[in-house]
Amino acid sequence: MRETELSRGALEVRGQRLAWGARTYVMGVVNVTPDSFSGDGSPDAGRAIARALAQLAAGADILDLGAESTRPGHTPIDLEEELRRLIPVVRGVRERAPDAIVSIDTFKPDVLRAAHAAGGDVLNSIWGLDDRLCEAALECGVPVVLMHNKAVPIYERDVVDEVLTSLDAAARRAVAAGIPAERIILDPGLGFGKLPEHNIALLGALPRLVALGFPTMLGPSRKSTIGKLTGKDVEHRAFGTAAAVAAAALAGIDVVRVHDGWSESL
Repeated sequence: MRETELSRGALEVRGQRLAWGARTYVMGVVNVTPDSFSGDGSPDAGRAIARALAQLAAGADILDLGAESTRPGHTPIDLEEELRRLIPVVRGVRERAPDAIVSIDTFKPDVLRAAHAAGGDVLNSIWGLDDRLCEAALECGVPVVLMHNKAVPIYERDVVDEVLTSLDAAARRAVAAGIPAERIILDPGLGFGKLPEHNIALLGALPRLVALGFPTMLGPSRKSTIGKLTGKDVEHRAFGTAAAVAAAALAGIDVVRVHDGWSESL
């Protein structure tokens, strides 16, 4: 047991208990998109459901379903298209894996509401919480992943200080709005509004993220920074990803978000 387990509590969803600080849990990515940067997405519901079940079989503790690509240069989709792609997959996963913890990767309040009604359990928002999304999260009673993001990768001061200050403030706003601290998970947002040197600095400062006192998540999987460090293309970054995951586990990060299956949690 890590020293932080008692202070950060646990997340209880669908009869499962994720004790923060006890170990690092695995979130398996399921992209319901034709244009994911990782190349593993598909808008076909049957293929997405099969991938979700494969992630669970490989040892994922949480599934993360997303129907809109967030890669650089992606084409945004409207609410109707996101729902058309996403909801059949959420329902299909819930029918086949009734006890699975299902995270919904969206920043649209109405997508969260519809996905929660279909069986989603957690909100994973790449843009944190604005007032409307916070209202929807409270309405649905879901835990939230708050990720740091920025439209332009320009930092007026140290990137680590800026990211951690922003995340801490966002978490405290969520607590003030009524979301319990143990249901607020902070993600520094590797690759989102950050250059490779920013990502490397954040990887080296993970203990400081953990020290904020909230549950934490890291998503290094197949990112371009891994490619720059290893010289590998996106399809051959599993070992680089594994090294970043190991660093995250060593630092005490609670959840790692990955594309590739793992035989057991860390």
